[in-house]
Amino acid sequence: MTIQTTTPIGLDGVPAAETALSEVNGQKGELIIAGERVADLAAKSSFEGATARLWTAATETPISEAEVRAALGEARVRAFARLNQFLAASEGLSIVDGFRAAVATLRAEHGLTHDATILGALPVIVGALVQRAAGKQPHIPNAKLSHAADTLSMLHGRAPNAAETAALDAYFVTVCDHGMNASTFAARVVASTQADLFCAITAGYCALTGPLHGGAPEPVLEMLDAIGTRERIKPWIDDALARGERLMGFGHRVYKVRDPRADVLKTAVGKLASNAIDMPFAAEVEAYAREALRRKKPDHPLDTNVEFFTAILLDALQIPRQAFTPIFATARAAGWTAHAREQQRRGRLLRPGSVYIGEMPA
Repeated sequence: MTIQTTTPIGLDGVPAAETALSEVNGQKGELIIAGERVADLAAKSSFEGATARLWTAATETPISEAEVRAALGEARVRAFARLNQFLAASEGLSIVDGFRAAVATLRAEHGLTHDATILGALPVIVGALVQRAAGKQPHIPNAKLSHAADTLSMLHGRAPNAAETAALDAYFVTVCDHGMNASTFAARVVASTQADLFCAITAGYCALTGPLHGGAPEPVLEMLDAIGTRERIKPWIDDALARGERLMGFGHRVYKVRDPRADVLKTAVGKLASNAIDMPFAAEVEAYAREALRRKKPDHPLDTNVEFFTAILLDALQIPRQAFTPIFATARAAGWTAHAREQQRRGRLLRPGSVYIGEMPA
């Protein structure tokens, strides 16, 4: 027996919470984070400033950019003191899985805010995992640096230049929050049970590792590698679409027009001088892919999403592809912590219903 239902499978369009943190308008191609359009926020705010906005909106307790900067710097130093514990938990695992195992070991520190403890630990963990994979010793954090600058320092074992820092900071701001996406929803569900913040953020990261959410930057680079030359752009894309394959970095579950974050990161990449970037080639791939997708699916708009320029930006910063997901989490944890706090303060236990389609007893 088949039961007919109008329930939106996947909860598309079903409000699960009221939030003051971010709004995604897929029809307009607009993202608002704590009262600012994402392009405006990235142009005038640091990651610490964006985090301050999110934490203030979530808790209704004002916190300044300077206070966040100081708290994160101190938290990175404290996390480094516990690095042996993080590395032991991640022994023998890939960077993505090792990061998950290390994050799961985070715990409360007496008298200190959980939010800063989490955000401060994440770049320390991913930096140490990248250094270990390269056979090197972890790089000591510097509490006086910005979060973006210290993240790059720990990833590369050297001080980044101003352009590199600005590029990663723009990325951190751009992806710090994005409405009720899968990982944020996972974090809010766990937080709604009144579990602690560490459990909620671990859940968020686990959701992020799935290939349908946050897993596209590395495949974007693999696609660009496979195309290889300008002469191969058209035949490669045409053949891929003829086989029914997905073009990585294009299309989005929510946005029906261009992802507004794509242009923010495209601008950030343009300011980053690097031999790793062949922007004319990438621009040609993007332009032809958009054209081909419009022909292939004229009634189903598929435009550039954030992953396309995320891949190019992180590759230009010489961040290993295996670290892309943990670096995404390093930024998105600002949103996860804010949503978890907001859920615990204003929400209730999240317990959606379901439509039973199994057999009924006689």
